[in-house]
Amino acid sequence: MEPLSTITAATGTPAAPTRSSLLGWLGVVAVMLGIFSIVTIEILPIGLLTSIGADFAISDGMAGLMMTMPGFLAAISAPLVTVATARIDRRLMLSGFMALLALASFLAAVAPDYWLVLVSRVLVGITIGGFWSIAAGLAGRLVRAESVGRATAVIFAAVPLGSVLGVPVGTFIGDLAGWRAAFAVMGVLAAAVFAMLLAVVPAMPPVQVTRLSVLRGMFRGGNIRFALLLTFLVVLAHFGAYTYVTPFLEQVTHVGPGLITAFLLTYGVAGIVGNFAGGALVARRPHAAFGIAAGMIAGATLLQPVLGRSGIGAVGLLVVWGIAYGAVPVASQTWFAKSAPHAPEAASVLLTASFQATLSTGALVGGVVLDRTSPSTVMALGGATAALAVLATWLHFAMRVPWPKAD
Repeated sequence: MEPLSTITAATGTPAAPTRSSLLGWLGVVAVMLGIFSIVTIEILPIGLLTSIGADFAISDGMAGLMMTMPGFLAAISAPLVTVATARIDRRLMLSGFMALLALASFLAAVAPDYWLVLVSRVLVGITIGGFWSIAAGLAGRLVRAESVGRATAVIFAAVPLGSVLGVPVGTFIGDLAGWRAAFAVMGVLAAAVFAMLLAVVPAMPPVQVTRLSVLRGMFRGGNIRFALLLTFLVVLAHFGAYTYVTPFLEQVTHVGPGLITAFLLTYGVAGIVGNFAGGALVARRPHAAFGIAAGMIAGATLLQPVLGRSGIGAVGLLVVWGIAYGAVPVASQTWFAKSAPHAPEAASVLLTASFQATLSTGALVGGVVLDRTSPSTVMALGGATAALAVLATWLHFAMRVPWPKAD
């Protein structure tokens, strides 16, 4: 879901690592585990939504604020952290944010009141924006130049893995020991990653600064505006519906907790397939990749109220949905990168901020609709929004807007 960028030295070339290859790759693994922890903790409430709501005697829509809060805070913190921490060592920043993530998880695990859970989610949001704005381009500073591609792939493999494991594993732990245990386990993981970052990541003073003026200037590009529009529509559609997939499966499909965990795990595996399939297609045909993904999300969510009443129909549509959404992060990333080849770090920050803000908006809108209507209505509205993304993709293709050339 998050973009790639390359941090460069003042000369414009990647900062070459001077340590051993083994230590460099351990640093890559540490950053990867940090991103995995963030992605997992961010989406953990989706599978625990009804359990948390029942514990605090609140509605499913109100419980959905746990998905809304982190995204909005991440959208704000991504550009602010990038600008404000220009002179602070990146190793210290990464470690500090991982300690904050551990604190947030433990706070949620022991919170006696729901408002403290929301406070913990605010801390998660700050961590998401801050960690991503720093970690997105660190591969070139950890391994040698010939290994940067593989190291980058390892780091960002955490995104689909976190998406696959986060919801079903959290749901499984919640079924066994309660939702608080799921947050406690993730707190332990974040604390372990904190220690690993301090142990194996070298001191890394910042070597590139992205100023607010650069971010503001990017909005003048037509391709950037289209990238923002497409990302807004498809992410709004997905998280407006997927945040409340557990209430849908409980109330409409009428399946128990064990089957819900299996269904969500199946969705996650399909997401990994979609991630690689989308990556193979988007480099050659970005319009097709985005349009097909949005169209599949539209079809899967629109048909859920009809075919999702049976277990077979629901899981089949979740497979289609998972494949489609698995392609969305790499498709969005590619659009932003092609739209601003001269400023990859700024594009990274802009994508992170817009993605997280839209994720939160989708969860918020879906929660409001759910409390006033039904899970089926939430699915139908998500499908209609995804259909608008298909239309917008076709419009960009029909206008034949040229991609800017790299300097």
